[in-house]
Amino acid sequence: MPATMSTVTVAIPTRNAGEGFEQTLGAIAGQRIESELLICDSGSSDNTVNTARAYGASVIELPPEEFSHGGTRNLLMERAAGDHVAFLTQDAVPADELWLTRLLWGFSAAADVGLVFGPYRPHPEASLMVTRELTQWFASLSPNRAPRVDRLGPEERDLPVRALLGARGYFTDANGCVLRAAWEEVRFRPVAYAEDHVLAHDMLQAGFAKVFMPDAAVIHSHDYSALQWLRRSFDEARALDGIYGFAEQRQLRRAVLNVWGLVGADLRFARTRGAGPTWAVAARSLPHHLARATGTVLGGHAGRLPDPVRRWLSLERQS
Repeated sequence: MPATMSTVTVAIPTRNAGEGFEQTLGAIAGQRIESELLICDSGSSDNTVNTARAYGASVIELPPEEFSHGGTRNLLMERAAGDHVAFLTQDAVPADELWLTRLLWGFSAAADVGLVFGPYRPHPEASLMVTRELTQWFASLSPNRAPRVDRLGPEERDLPVRALLGARGYFTDANGCVLRAAWEEVRFRPVAYAEDHVLAHDMLQAGFAKVFMPDAAVIHSHDYSALQWLRRSFDEARALDGIYGFAEQRQLRRAVLNVWGLVGADLRFARTRGAGPTWAVAARSLPHHLARATGTVLGGHAGRLPDPVRRWLSLERQS
């Protein structure tokens, strides 16, 4: 059976969440089951903390210099009252009133489930490129829309982490729930980025299962400028290199081929949506993917760059 209403915490790290934060909090308040709401704010200068408290949240205030993606989520787990802790980001909005219920149902898929997560759906105004990427990625995790269970057999526990690249090792804490009993054995690592991927790998290798619930969706997408996409891709590539040793992303030839393939994917997707003439789609798609490919190649070579350059290239200003 899923967790009862008294054992669930919804936890969100925040900083300057802005006016849209109320939409996230309102959707949490509208869930069919009650939950504790716990916020960890790292130095907001806007109304984030007051807004959270107005919705009944308990708020941990953390100096910005003490924030890390993994460490802050461990702090939220430590302070949470729930036996299950559902993580969101400040701009991820539960898609309906059954979001939390469906996440919790995932724990009934097997006795060894430690993590459950759901998909992102793009905002209605999201670009075609972002819409295609999110739609196709999450659809690929469960083509038949049934819950997907991933685990490692005993003989696989020592697999190199590279073997978990892709769907089998994927988890997101922008829309994911953690079983406290599992976290007490396997905590988030205090890493600067991709802490959710690392947690999934550690959980799988410790013998826990991971479940994807395709109907436990949140509305969550970003449309950045070309420079912001470059910087975000720089951060993502640096994280992938640190986790997987993903040397292929450093290769310029591979980056060019990826751009070509992704623009083609956007054009095919656009045709299914009646999204305008080919030249107009390509004119939006090509700069988007070039920016991301440039960031990926630079991120793959981040170790060779001076600290000030790395900090400028990082969207999160990490040196």
